[in-house]
Amino acid sequence: MFELKGKKAIVSGGAQGLANAMAEGLMEAGAEVTIIDMSPKTKEVAAGFTERGFLCHGLIANLGLEEAREEAVAACIETMGGLDIIVNAAGIQRRHRSEEFPLSDWEAVINVNLTAVFSMCQHAAKHFLKNGGGKIVNIASMLSYFGGYTVPAYAASKGGVAQITKAFANEWADKGINVNALAPGYMDTPMNVALVNDPDRNEEILKRIPAKRWGKPADLKGPVVFLASPASDYLNGAIIPVDGGYLGR
Repeated sequence: MFELKGKKAIVSGGAQGLANAMAEGLMEAGAEVTIIDMSPKTKEVAAGFTERGFLCHGLIANLGLEEAREEAVAACIETMGGLDIIVNAAGIQRRHRSEEFPLSDWEAVINVNLTAVFSMCQHAAKHFLKNGGGKIVNIASMLSYFGGYTVPAYAASKGGVAQITKAFANEWADKGINVNALAPGYMDTPMNVALVNDPDRNEEILKRIPAKRWGKPADLKGPVVFLASPASDYLNGAIIPVDGGYLGR
């Protein structure tokens, strides 16, 4: 039920962090993956996976631009000869006190974290609707549930990701397209380095996590394979926390 051999997948943001681990998880389950990222190391990262025996391609693109998003999805489909799975994991973060939050940073975060996800879902779905279905996995957040602190744009974007995931599922579930999202908890990644290095906030966060540790990128491998595989065929519009029990505390 978790077999992905022969499946074609896109993972945005896959040159690093959580997305990189999810791309690896999909490849370990047998999928061919194209990583889309702005990083100049994207092709190098993909080549590293290829050297390990995986089927991996790297595409450098700025998903903050609509033209680039449409072209990227089309290029991936052409390169792989199809598309079965898309994981929308690219994202950015900006931190300021709310009363001082620059509008330019607000717009940048909303564009990359929400508008790009909306657009990538559309482009993938148009292909899936012609070809009998597919799997869409969006990346939500604990801030899909909470407001956070000094991150109003990120909170708004991730709340939006949860809602468009449900909205798309309502329209596409009966057409063979599964649309779900993972909501990572507090993960030890470069995006959270400010929290990890803050002794008071680090202690506060750990006290609430029943697992008593920060999450690791590899903790998302199993969940993303589940949502990308036939095992989740009757799951739609779900936002699945991967948080060590944080939400339940």
